[in-house]
Amino acid sequence: MSNVTVTPSAHDYLADLLSKQDVEGVGVRMFVQAPGTPSAETCIAYCRPGEEQEGDVEMPLERFSMWFDQRSLPFLEDAMVDFAEDRMGGQLTIKAPNAKMPRVSDDSPLEDRINYVLYNEVNPGLASHGGQVSLREVDTEGFAILEFGGGCQGCGMVDVTLQQGVEKTLLENIPELKGVKDSTDHSDTSNAYFK
Repeated sequence: MSNVTVTPSAHDYLADLLSKQDVEGVGVRMFVQAPGTPSAETCIAYCRPGEEQEGDVEMPLERFSMWFDQRSLPFLEDAMVDFAEDRMGGQLTIKAPNAKMPRVSDDSPLEDRINYVLYNEVNPGLASHGGQVSLREVDTEGFAILEFGGGCQGCGMVDVTLQQGVEKTLLENIPELKGVKDSTDHSDTSNAYFK
């Protein structure tokens, strides 16, 4: 079960919002996008009956149920959902101190292990040229589809960086990965490190 705290004020605020929905039994679903990376974002969304994802964990509350994305659970440890009233009405806040913490092991999902290597081993080197790379998806063939940004976008050396740096590092750390593919539109060379 999740170790997420929902304060009484947040519970009442969310319950009131949910009561205005046109469907009976609507709850909320909490998840982390890009967990374990510097760009991790903790999100709460409406969850109508039947919209739960496979593996979601339910936390029944007094007036509604909260669902948690199973993959996000380690990153939601010690998270808190709160609502603070102010003159403008109030604000719902989510504090998830572990959302950006890399938490990977050999049995972590492939995407989490790829992101860990990209953010901790690859991007620090690319940052010296003002660049970075991120994972878009893993395709059905087992290739990591990557997108370059900053000084890497449009860079004349990106193929060398991709094959000799990024792909080599990822395959050394994640041997079951088949390889990498670049999905970046390199026609924009305005920030390119090497033109």
